[in-house]
Amino acid sequence: MARVLRAAAAESAVGLFSRLQTSAPKLRTFSTSQSSLQAASPVWNLGRLNHVAIAVPDLEKATAFYKNVLGARVSEAVPVPEHGVSVVFVNLGNTKMELLHPLGNDSPIAGFLQRNKAGGMHHICIEVDDINAAVMDLKEKKIRSLSEEAKIGAHGKPVIFLHPKDCGGVLVELEQA
Repeated sequence: MARVLRAAAAESAVGLFSRLQTSAPKLRTFSTSQSSLQAASPVWNLGRLNHVAIAVPDLEKATAFYKNVLGARVSEAVPVPEHGVSVVFVNLGNTKMELLHPLGNDSPIAGFLQRNKAGGMHHICIEVDDINAAVMDLKEKKIRSLSEEAKIGAHGKPVIFLHPKDCGGVLVELEQA
């Protein structure tokens, strides 16, 4: 009798296990259109997150919020005509936020704000130790950029923007450290 009960229990456990296996949700893995994602070349390296850029429809109001409500240290507005924006830097200690407001109707931020009336996250910026090597390496890896070469950014350093369709839907700015 004991042998029959043990056999029934074992069969029941096997049946439960097989039901658990078949009813478990399938996990999906992240995939990208890039057929051969490769690590950064030994010639250049990613550094720290430099800033998160937020497009704002009202620069004075946004500046006042971060300064007066949240108590952050903020810079004065800095016009950056070569990028078509005015920028306010919000210092967060370990990184910064960059508040972006359009300088004129031709600004890429003006177009962003037309589609996103309340504003929102525009891009992230990551430092690299050799921007020219990074640009050449990423071109070889078929990662598109929004310009052919790096330009001087709001921090006075060379920057380049990578196409969001090649970066998981995020506009990524690389900046020379």
